[in-house]
Amino acid sequence: MKTKCHTQRSRSILNMKSLKHLFLLVCFTIFSCGPYSFTGVQNIDADTFQVNYFQNTANLIEPGFDRDFTIALQELIQNQTSLSLTNTNGDLVYEGEIIEYRISPQTAQANSRAAQNRLTVAVNVRFYDKNEPDEEFEQRFSFFYDYAGSELLTGAQKETAHEEIFERLTQDIFNATLAKW
Repeated sequence: MKTKCHTQRSRSILNMKSLKHLFLLVCFTIFSCGPYSFTGVQNIDADTFQVNYFQNTANLIEPGFDRDFTIALQELIQNQTSLSLTNTNGDLVYEGEIIEYRISPQTAQANSRAAQNRLTVAVNVRFYDKNEPDEEFEQRFSFFYDYAGSELLTGAQKETAHEEIFERLTQDIFNATLAKW
């Protein structure tokens, strides 16, 4: 009986030591990596950002698209960082223009009609960092949305297309400027 009790106490002590080691390992892993954000944002030397109006200079002008894109970029940065939005003198400045808004057929049917259409949007972005001038750049970002050739790009279909394109473009811009992916 004494041996059985002694064995159980030894296992209990072993389990406690294992738990302590596991706890220390987890703490060390978390804290040794330094500050980390789940959005992937590195430590940035900035408090404010501004997103200047992205004018639509594409051949095809979709009313309100430029305003909606500008707002979508502002909201993404606000939601994924602790930076404050400002209208002037931002530490980080985003500006540019929408240079492409194009609908084109992708696949044809036997009767020479489009089986699938594609909306392609491209934006030219200039990024300025007041505190890190070496990080500044100008780059083109583009994404597309495919839809059935029998459908018109209107109403809910157009809203869905714009939302998907905004989500991808703004995330790509965010990754290139703040997440460094």
